[in-house]
Amino acid sequence: MERHVLASGSMADPDLNLLIALDALLSEGSVVKAARRLGLSESAMSRTLARLREVTGDPLLVRAGRGLVPTPRAVQLRERVPGLAEEVRAVLRPAEAIDIARLERGFTLRASESFIEVYAARLVGRVAAEAPGVLLRFAPRGNRDAQALRDGLIDLDIGVHSETTPELKVQSLLRDRLVAAVREDHPLTRLETVTPEQYAACGHVLTSRRGLVRDRMDEALAALGLARKVVAVVPSFPAALAIVRASDLTALVSERQLAAGVAGVRTLPLPIALDEVVVTQMWHPRQDADPAHRWLRGVVLAACREVAVPPYDLPSAS
Repeated sequence: MERHVLASGSMADPDLNLLIALDALLSEGSVVKAARRLGLSESAMSRTLARLREVTGDPLLVRAGRGLVPTPRAVQLRERVPGLAEEVRAVLRPAEAIDIARLERGFTLRASESFIEVYAARLVGRVAAEAPGVLLRFAPRGNRDAQALRDGLIDLDIGVHSETTPELKVQSLLRDRLVAAVREDHPLTRLETVTPEQYAACGHVLTSRRGLVRDRMDEALAALGLARKVVAVVPSFPAALAIVRASDLTALVSERQLAAGVAGVRTLPLPIALDEVVVTQMWHPRQDADPAHRWLRGVVLAACREVAVPPYDLPSAS
């Protein structure tokens, strides 16, 4: 017996089955293929398309030679409908308990090189212990475009999200602050207190994935009538530390980056207070209720909170 997709409804009480049918039609671009995907006859799928055209007030798919092509309205809807359809399925699907120890799945996490260096080992260790069948892929965070989350290309975007999209879910992982990093025998380490003037007089390495030559420290110094000389711009904290360790330059580095210590590098408190940095994990709502994804988010949170932050190095005697 033929399974029917449509049920009676109105604009005041929309038929959610239409959304599922629209998803199939826009994805397949064919009435025949959409019908096969939903287990319907071709005539039933044609009637569904007619109903969708009536509801949306748009042809959606029009004949072009032997095939169908989407209208501009359909192209616009094609970016939104899959996520909406998946959310409908997730809401109406009974929650299933999963055995994490037997889970076989891959997850892609977009994170900076600095985050990977500090937290990846703990995270991978936890995952291996709890779910040996899970594969973690770390993607570079050079591109902050949220479209990768929408398209399902990444599962989590981890980093400092100064701007977020309302549709995405965000959870705070940790608070961090920037400290001054210098080589062990740098002249600044012999001072009991570093003044803004002394700090600005040093050569500086700036960390910027976009190659910017100014950051909020420059704004803070400018408010005091000071300016610093930026000698190099690098894309990550590890790169900045490599330069600092072999020069008289100083760099602004995440305090947690140095939580385990880095040979040949000392940290000093900044002479000018900067706001804390909040690191978050962000994901698409369609993953929100997925038990495996919830487990992953919990493991990431636990791994981040394992990293303790030591006190600043004590200044050397002058």
